[in-house]
Amino acid sequence: MDGIKGKIYDIQGFSVQDGPGIRTTVFLKGCPLRCPWCHSPESQGFKTELNWMRIRCLGVEACGKCLTACRKGLIAKGPPSKSAAGEDIAYPEVDKTRCDECGACASVCKPEALYMCGDDMTADEVMRRLLRDKPFFDESGGGVTISGGECLCQPLFTLELLKRCKSEGMHTAVDTTGFAPWPAVESVLPYADLFLYDLKCMDSELHRRVIGVPNELILENALKIAAAGGRFQIRIPVIPLFNDSEEHFELYAGFLDKIRDAVDIVQLLPYHKLGVSKHERLLKNEKIFVAEPPSDELMDLRRGQLAARGFEVIIH
Repeated sequence: MDGIKGKIYDIQGFSVQDGPGIRTTVFLKGCPLRCPWCHSPESQGFKTELNWMRIRCLGVEACGKCLTACRKGLIAKGPPSKSAAGEDIAYPEVDKTRCDECGACASVCKPEALYMCGDDMTADEVMRRLLRDKPFFDESGGGVTISGGECLCQPLFTLELLKRCKSEGMHTAVDTTGFAPWPAVESVLPYADLFLYDLKCMDSELHRRVIGVPNELILENALKIAAAGGRFQIRIPVIPLFNDSEEHFELYAGFLDKIRDAVDIVQLLPYHKLGVSKHERLLKNEKIFVAEPPSDELMDLRRGQLAARGFEVIIH
């Protein structure tokens, strides 16, 4: 299995929110869900994708190399605009609807305003990176978290990384939406010390309408993981107008009761707007969810609601 490759869009060291201790999180590309509030929209696509970061761009007058680099002529000078410093500037405009993600424009972009997201890496390459951080894991009780996207959409690569991490004595966590075939989930059970498990919505039809898939498979997999002896850090994104009501949290509490013995902690994740700029980088002009983040008072109420049912609950 030395040559097995995964498509990765980031490896983040010194993470303290993806499981116990200091961790390094490996982010795999590709997700079957389409949460409109996603804070990492670059994780959704399964292929390497072109991104553009406005703040890095020098403008077509000062640079403009991307205009001639595109073989299909899909990059043109945009209308007059203002830079972050308030200076007049014209940015390139990319016709992303016809782009084949070849990366020619990114290869000539010296400030890396245009860049490709998604690298094919072997398990050997990833492990060399992870082993550099092992002293921090050992000192803090941390380890490695395999995340996404949905890492179980690359099941063989995820399994290989987990096996290698365990052979090196590392604590392992799988950050998952739970929307994956049971055989993929079952295969990682012996090598995953913890599942960071998303529960986005308890109403299956609402889940389907907003996120694109129903939730039955997610809930079934959670029950099976619990029955098999797996451990959970349950993650609930608290989204205004979607799942933040008292009634909806009663549904959460009812389901969590079914897997209570397997739940180490429940983590409430208040909605934030940090994903908006990342959506813009993908140049797709897709509609996204934007709202005011939930108040501290609301978050405390929802924390207390689950804590009153006997669960340890944190807010991040």
